[in-house]
Amino acid sequence: MIPDPSEFRDREWKVIRRCRTPAAVQQFLRRLPYNEEPDGDTIRSFRGVLKYRTAHCLEAALTAAAILEQHGYPPLLLDLGSADDLDHVVFLFEHRGRYGTVGRSRFPGLHGRKPVFRTVEELVADYVEPFVDYTGRLISYAVADLRDLRGVDWRFSERNVWAVERWLIGMRHHRVHTSDRQYRRLLLRYCRYKQRFRNREPSYYRNRHRWL
Repeated sequence: MIPDPSEFRDREWKVIRRCRTPAAVQQFLRRLPYNEEPDGDTIRSFRGVLKYRTAHCLEAALTAAAILEQHGYPPLLLDLGSADDLDHVVFLFEHRGRYGTVGRSRFPGLHGRKPVFRTVEELVADYVEPFVDYTGRLISYAVADLRDLRGVDWRFSERNVWAVERWLIGMRHHRVHTSDRQYRRLLLRYCRYKQRFRNREPSYYRNRHRWL
């Protein structure tokens, strides 16, 4: 069940009231520092993210889900599987029959997408190019409905919610097929960019107009 507003703390509810749309949530998450986990791995709930004011990708996706379900959006996650086992997770939403996402990443190309995609598969394909770094390659995806995850308080827990990660890993994923030739071309471009700009992450992608 969707929590009653009375279950949220005052500052949590203020964020929910202010962030009424996926675009507003994306802006809120962009302003939070990325959680580099300096004291060890974390998977914080929505409450934990608001407490510590940082978020990595899964924490941001849970935060978006907790906020936007209060505005009528189902709490859906899109898990993007990588060849190097460093998956990326975003919040998935539908608007007027088109799909979009809300996300947080160290890499600008892995943030959210505007709701312009006719299918989830089409949306996933938009992440193929910016997914490529030294080891990353998009190879699979899964859509997860947090309403199916029983006994895990991903909204309000004061502890790490490791069960969310285990649940996502154990889900059946759909394969993403990309050509090796395309992958090598994208990898070469990325490596050349990083040789020139060691401390920058690329934002040269052609699909930038679809970023949220």
